[in-house]
Amino acid sequence: MSTQTGISKSPTGIGGFDDLTLGGVPSGRPTLICGSAGCGKTLFASTFLINGARDHDEPGVFVTFEERPNDIVDNVASLGFAVDDMIANKKIHIEHIAIEASEIAEVGDYDLEALFLRLELAVDEIGAKRIVLDTIESLFSAFNNPAVLRAEIRRLFDWLKDKGLTAVITGERGDGTLTRQGLEEYVSDCVILLDHRVDNQVSTRRLRIVKYRGTAHGTNEYPFLIDEDGFSVLPVSSLGLAHKVFDERISSGVPDLDAMLAGGGFHRGSSILLTGVAGSGKSSLAACFANAACARGERALYLSFEESERQTVRNMRSIGVDLKPWLDKGLLRHIAARPTFYSLEMHLAVMLREVGRFKPDLVILDPISAFTGSANALEVQSMLLRVVDYLKSDGITGIFTHLLHSQSAIETDAGLSSLMDAWVLLLNREASGEFNRELYLLKARGTAHSNQVREFVMSSEGIALKPPYIGVGVALTGAARRAEEARVRRDEVARLAEVERLKAEVVAKKARAKAQIELLQAEVAADEAELSRMSRVEDDYFRQAEIDVADMARTRRT
Repeated sequence: MSTQTGISKSPTGIGGFDDLTLGGVPSGRPTLICGSAGCGKTLFASTFLINGARDHDEPGVFVTFEERPNDIVDNVASLGFAVDDMIANKKIHIEHIAIEASEIAEVGDYDLEALFLRLELAVDEIGAKRIVLDTIESLFSAFNNPAVLRAEIRRLFDWLKDKGLTAVITGERGDGTLTRQGLEEYVSDCVILLDHRVDNQVSTRRLRIVKYRGTAHGTNEYPFLIDEDGFSVLPVSSLGLAHKVFDERISSGVPDLDAMLAGGGFHRGSSILLTGVAGSGKSSLAACFANAACARGERALYLSFEESERQTVRNMRSIGVDLKPWLDKGLLRHIAARPTFYSLEMHLAVMLREVGRFKPDLVILDPISAFTGSANALEVQSMLLRVVDYLKSDGITGIFTHLLHSQSAIETDAGLSSLMDAWVLLLNREASGEFNRELYLLKARGTAHSNQVREFVMSSEGIALKPPYIGVGVALTGAARRAEEARVRRDEVARLAEVERLKAEVVAKKARAKAQIELLQAEVAADEAELSRMSRVEDDYFRQAEIDVADMARTRRT
């Protein structure tokens, strides 16, 4: 009995895209890449062709109807692809076919028979397995008869299938259709839409798989990047709840905070939210997490949206945390970018790409509230949810700082508190003419923890958490706590002095009582001695009387 298998797929080598499509584009079938100008169609096709020739020993033909071969070579060379060597080794062949409207008008209607001959010669010359047609509008722009146009498009796609070529065809987006002719998307086995949009003066590129015959695939929009590393897609939809779970504990870098948890620290792989008003110590506490991770020999990625690397290093030195050695050793990586520099989706793509490259054990986002000014809360929450899912799926501990604008409302603007495994709230309280920092451990899933407030003290020796003085119906911190503690110490000194006085008095009384007892004992002893003497005298008297009586008796008898 035979078992049914899925269609064969050819890897594109584009980061994230092959994961999204569960293998790449369909082998031996045409794939249509459509989109507006500047969205990356040619780069996608070039990457597909070059990676196939370089990594999978599948030579390819690049057919260009617009750009000259030298321009194609120069464009992809900027991304680190040595196309000249591949051309010399007959791994890639570039075929430039110029379509001149004036020449076509002279000879009248035409078909694609000549094109097929040129393509067949190029394919046979290098034994091509892959082919790129860039762009299809230039090829069919001269067809005026819709019936002929449809027939030739189908004929081209059938020819590619008959040759067993894995084809990528680029096309400009039409008005209300995916392509100008509106037919290519129906005859293609796979249709990918690239979009380059601008929202609030910030541009972003997104990819969507419109159609993929014979296989499952992601259907959402996914951001993609075009940079010095080429074309990369990040499938960043929610990964569900199949996260890694650890019993191991990790230190926050603040022993007093670790002591507030029954296990002596936070669970590895947790998502930890640090919220607080300005100046409450969120970034300082986050830096302590990074410092502790690096001290354990682990990697930490610090994504800052407000401060540069040098500024962060300088500021943390003031609390006894030196991040420079970890940066020099490569255990800590600091990336700073303004929230308005990219769109939300692009920030997400960059962040997850950096996480994938650096492979850290701990990631810090400082602060996530920086995004709320450039997008609505739902978009920010969606982006951060994807980050949380991505980190938890890889067992990476995430530290998220968030700025609160009011001490009375502790709910975050991004609505992330329910997604977090642990939540630390930092506040500034005004008392006795000064502001004092306080720390509350609001939540720590899976572990017993202290519900008491701690005074959050930062000094050149680091961060310390001190229990406040619990007065009558109030918890005192700062100068008020110190004053109350001093008053208690003075009262304690006075009380101890009074105790010592009473002790001395008791000792003196004991001494006097002892002396009196000894005197009475001496008097009793003297009386007892006198009584004993008198008793002996009395005994002697009676004995002598007996003797005298005896003598008298003898005298009378005589």
